[in-house]
Amino acid sequence: MSISLKPKHLKLYADLGRIFVRYGRSDLARGGGLEAGLLEGEQAPADEEGGDGGRTDRGENLARDLEAMGPTFVKAGQLLSTRPDLLPVEYLVGLSRLQDEVEPFDSEEAERILAEELGVRISKAFSRFDSEPIASASLGQVHYAEMRDGRPVAVKIQRPGVRQQVASDLEAMEEVAETMSTRTELGERFDLVAMVAEFRKTLLDELDYRQEARNLERLGENLKKFDRLLVPRPIMDFTTSRVLVMEWVRGVKITSLSPLGRMELDGEELASQLFEAYLQQVLVDGFFHADPHPGNLSLTADHRIALLDLGMVARVSSGLQEKLVRFLMAVAEGDGEEAAQVAMKLGEPGPDFDEIGFVASVTELVDRQQGVVAKDIELGKVVLGVTRTASEHGVRIPGDLSILGKTLLNLDRVGRTLDPEFDPNEAIRAHVADILRQRMWKQASPGRVAASLMEMNDFVQELPTRLNRTLDLLASNRVRIKVDAFDEVHMMEGLQKIANRITLGLVMAALIVGAALLMQVETDFTLLGYPGLAMILFLGAVAGGVALVASIVKTDEKVVKRRGRKGGPDGG
Repeated sequence: MSISLKPKHLKLYADLGRIFVRYGRSDLARGGGLEAGLLEGEQAPADEEGGDGGRTDRGENLARDLEAMGPTFVKAGQLLSTRPDLLPVEYLVGLSRLQDEVEPFDSEEAERILAEELGVRISKAFSRFDSEPIASASLGQVHYAEMRDGRPVAVKIQRPGVRQQVASDLEAMEEVAETMSTRTELGERFDLVAMVAEFRKTLLDELDYRQEARNLERLGENLKKFDRLLVPRPIMDFTTSRVLVMEWVRGVKITSLSPLGRMELDGEELASQLFEAYLQQVLVDGFFHADPHPGNLSLTADHRIALLDLGMVARVSSGLQEKLVRFLMAVAEGDGEEAAQVAMKLGEPGPDFDEIGFVASVTELVDRQQGVVAKDIELGKVVLGVTRTASEHGVRIPGDLSILGKTLLNLDRVGRTLDPEFDPNEAIRAHVADILRQRMWKQASPGRVAASLMEMNDFVQELPTRLNRTLDLLASNRVRIKVDAFDEVHMMEGLQKIANRITLGLVMAALIVGAALLMQVETDFTLLGYPGLAMILFLGAVAGGVALVASIVKTDEKVVKRRGRKGGPDGG
C-alpha cells in the first residue's frame, strides 16, 4: 500500500524514495508509501553497507543530495544534524558541514522585490545599492547598500517563489510522516508527525524576516554586557516579511584566520566570552542563537565576534533550564551517574526503558572524557552521545537537548580555533556561579515579585474565611475525611473463613492421629472388625473433610457469581 500520490509531488516522492534506498533504509521507503514514487528499477535495490569512502563520505554525500533537493531539504538536513537519536554520528558530521550556498537569482528581480516591499524607489531609500549580491543562500541573498545618511547596511532579500516551494515541500513531508507514523517503528517511536510540525513552524518563522529582526534586537539586548561580542542592529523601518535591512558588519570568517592572524588576537578572552554568552543565552535568558557554525560567526577588524543570521533560534523553558544546569555541571565534573539521572528527568522513559543499561552507558560516555587533554575535549559530542544513548535505551529526550548539543559542538570547534587550549568543561565550572546568580536575579525581577505578592495577597484575603469554615466544621463534628482504601469488612470475613478452615483441618488431623493410636488398643467394642472408638474418630474425620470440601466449593461458586454480576459476561 502507498500514499495517495499527488501529481505535483511525484518528483519529490521519487527523490525521497531514492534517498532512503541509497542510504540503506529501503524499509522506510516502503513504510512511507514511496514505492510508487520511485522510477522503475529503483524500488528494491539492495541496501548499501558502507561504500568506498565509509560512513563519513556517505554523510557528506547525503548533504550534497539534500542540497540538490532545494531549500526545504537543506533546512531539514540542518535539523537532522542535531538529532543523534535518528542518525549515526558519522552522518551528523557530514550534515553539520551542509553548505547553504546556491547561485544568486537575477539582480533585476531582487531590485523589483526590494522596491515592491519598501513601497518606494530604491534611490529614495538608499544612496547606494550594489546589485551584485555578496552572499546567496537557499532562502535569500544579501546585498551591500548605504542609507541616505551614509550608514552602511546589509540588505537581505528573499528568493522569489521560495515560500510557495517550501509550502509544497512541507505538504508532501507531512503526508509521508503521517504514513510512516502508522506503518514504521521509527515513525511511531519518534512521532514524526510532531517533528515535521515543529520543523514547519521553525521554517516558516525563518521565512518571515520581521521575526529575524526581532531576534536580532532581543539577542543584542541580552548580550550587551559582552564587550567582545557584536549583534548587528536591524533597521526596523526598512524591514518587511521579505526584506531585512541591518547594520553592515565588516569581518572575516573565524575559520579563515591565518596562524599569524590568530597571534594578534586575545583568543582566550574571545573564546571565554563567547562560551559564557551562550551559557547565559541557554541557562538564563532561555533564548539562544541555535546555529553558531563558523559561517555565522565573523571576526571584525576591531577583534570582536559578530553573531550573524538569527533565522534559527531556540527557546528553553525555566523548568528545563534548571535540569540543564544540573546536567551540564554533571558532565563537566565527570559525574556520569548524576548526568544519567538528570537525563532521565529531562526525557520521558518509555515502556521498554532499560535503566541499568542507560546509567551504565552514560557513565562510561562521561568518564571517557576525563583525563583527556583540553584540546581534545568535545562537550557537544558528549551531550549528543547522551541523547543517542537515551534513544537506544528507551528514553525520549526533548529536541531542545539535541539542539543544545549541536550548538555546543559548534562552540567547541570555534573555541579551539580561537584558543587551541580552550577547555569547555573548565569554562562551565568557571561561569556556573555567575549563571546561578543571574538566574536568581531573574527570578527576583519586579514582574515575578509582583506576581508572587498578588498570589500572597489572595491567600491572605481568603485565609480568614477558610479558617472560620474549617473551625465551624470541627465544632459541629461535621469534618469528614475521605480515604480510598480496601473494604475491611470483606477482608475480615475472608480472614475468618480462612481461620475456620485451618481450625477444622487441625481437628480432622487430630481425629485421624487419635484413630491411628486407638487402633492398637484391644477392646470388646468393634465396628467392621476394628476397634469401635478408633473407627468413630476416623469416620468423624472423614465427615469433617467432606464438609470442608463442600464449604470450599460452595464459597467459590458464590464468588464466581458475584464477579459475574459485577463484570458482565467477559469479566470486564
